[in-house]
Amino acid sequence: MAKTVGMLTGGGDCPGLNAVIRAVVRRADDAGWDCVGILEGWRGLVEGTFRDLDLRDVSGILPRGGTILGTSRTNPYKLDGGVDAVLGNIRDRGLDAVVAIGGEDTLGVAAKLYREHAAPVVGVPKTIDNDLSGTDYTFGFDTAVTIATEAIDRLHTTAESHNRVMVVEVMGRHAGWIAVMSGIAGGADAILIPEQPVDYDQVSEALRKRHSRGKNFSIIVVSEGTELPGVEDTGETDAFGHVTLSHRNVGETIAREIEQRTGFETRVTVLGHVQRGGSPTPRDRVLATRFGLKAAELALAGNFGQMAALRGDEVVAVSLEEATAELKTVPPEWYAVAQAFFG
Repeated sequence: MAKTVGMLTGGGDCPGLNAVIRAVVRRADDAGWDCVGILEGWRGLVEGTFRDLDLRDVSGILPRGGTILGTSRTNPYKLDGGVDAVLGNIRDRGLDAVVAIGGEDTLGVAAKLYREHAAPVVGVPKTIDNDLSGTDYTFGFDTAVTIATEAIDRLHTTAESHNRVMVVEVMGRHAGWIAVMSGIAGGADAILIPEQPVDYDQVSEALRKRHSRGKNFSIIVVSEGTELPGVEDTGETDAFGHVTLSHRNVGETIAREIEQRTGFETRVTVLGHVQRGGSPTPRDRVLATRFGLKAAELALAGNFGQMAALRGDEVVAVSLEEATAELKTVPPEWYAVAQAFFG
């Protein structure tokens, strides 16, 4: 009787998820395994919702954004009987392995299930924030940075035409990788991230100096999770304990403070979920494919509790425990690269 591998995509969607699914199905099919899609992340294993997958189902999905399996931020450890339901559905559906594709939260659940119950899980690192330790890069990040950089390039012309300061708010809850990378690539005049304290006076002075040199426009890139002076988080939390960020209006707050301090007309663009959508870049398609093949190999060999990871240019296996131990935040030396071009 053929063995079966299940797959789920959890957390926020991002370009490249379908490329992983395609790669796992192709490699598993070559080995004679059946494939099952688990719908809507961990919710699918709690509720027992599945979809059989074969080569026809994954044909043509490589360039598609999003995920054909759906996703959610369900945490079975926060639901009464959730973990027992997950383990029971793995057993009842006859899943010999489960490939969990997600970020810190999705893979954190996978790591805990393996540690506490020896669940047959392997992981694939997915997050546009690139904040997962254990891997040099996550797929989805390159696409998000590309989209943000294109937006910054377009805003440059508007800012220059109207002599304005443009504040561009990008994603990044705990880590400022998107802001730093797109800001450097887009020639931002200031970049504000969660890892660095915000000093409005310092930013304002840098903009004034820039304007004194005849540059009557500026671009500020800010991560949505940046901590602002005098602003406390009072929003609701999700199933993983994260404060929702939609109420914070980080870009609007910074724009108001900058305009008050400098007198320069300031406008805000919030990129939001546009960074998650659309077709993945070639780099993300290739990286997601390599991750999917590695995850399938781990699953077929029974090497559970492991995650596919990029180290240099090699895709290797690292433990889920190591991969979810801490967030990978922007180090001072990376921020220093960006600071060299501020003002």
